Amino acid sequence: MNKQPIFSPYLALVIATIAVSTSAIFVKLTDAPAGVIATYRLLFTVLFMLPFVLWKHAHEIKNISARDWGFSAIAGVFLALHFILWFESLNYTSVASSVVLVTLQPLFSFVGAYFFFKERVSLEGIIGCLLAVAGSVYIGWSDFRIGGTALLGDILALLGAATVTGYWLFGQSVRKRLSLMMYTFVVYTISTSVLLAYDLSLGFALYPYPGKDWLVFIGLAVFPTLLGHTVFNWAIKWLSVNTISVAILGEPIGAAILAYFILGEKITAAQLIGTAVIISGIYLFMRYNQPTAR
Repeated sequence: MNKQPIFSPYLALVIATIAVSTSAIFVKLTDAPAGVIATYRLLFTVLFMLPFVLWKHAHEIKNISARDWGFSAIAGVFLALHFILWFESLNYTSVASSVVLVTLQPLFSFVGAYFFFKERVSLEGIIGCLLAVAGSVYIGWSDFRIGGTALLGDILALLGAATVTGYWLFGQSVRKRLSLMMYTFVVYTISTSVLLAYDLSLGFALYPYPGKDWLVFIGLAVFPTLLGHTVFNWAIKWLSVNTISVAILGEPIGAAILAYFILGEKITAAQLIGTAVIISGIYLFMRYNQPTAR
């Protein structure tokens, strides 16, 4: 039986959602290829974690089962694909459109959690999720453009949502058996290896890059990864993948605010209305959703 968390997992979701909201902003501040950005984001994360893993968690490696290694590898591949697809989408469409589409994960997680883990979602939970999804779509609706490069960016962002859901689904069961530090270290290391192979296969230069880009890479490691994804991985020990996915729908709110102050993107009436709808949907989902196993 799992020990009680040291603080509320729902508070952790709030912190992590704010942290991941910085991701798209950081990506927009560099001209490096999407694969390179993702590689250094996770590479720096792994390097920051390494001393703590060696100090307190090295003994856990021998206890990782073959099944958990396999699921961790699959989760790592999905995470690498997610970063490649989503970062690439930001080269073709706006922050609003990209973040809105990439956070439509519940559409995929409901299906995946049902077929893989036999999770059911209450009617109120489904209504809350659909409400939050509707709010996310409404935020970026005025920015959606049909055809051309923007449409390609929208498609890439949607594929990014599908792949990150695979990452959460396959990692959920492993995270319940491993410590947060060891699980994230293993998955991030695998994902970094996949990304490095991707960069080399396409001939992307891994250096040199200006100092501004290196600050962006480090910022991506610290904020959306260590304080974002890693905190989500901590919370997933006590919360379902559906709850995590719906909480991430708050990311467009933070991203829109940051885009306004840093990138000069205006906050529209649609974004303000969508924010209220998203918050209502997230509250409804977390208040009334009681997933059960079939």
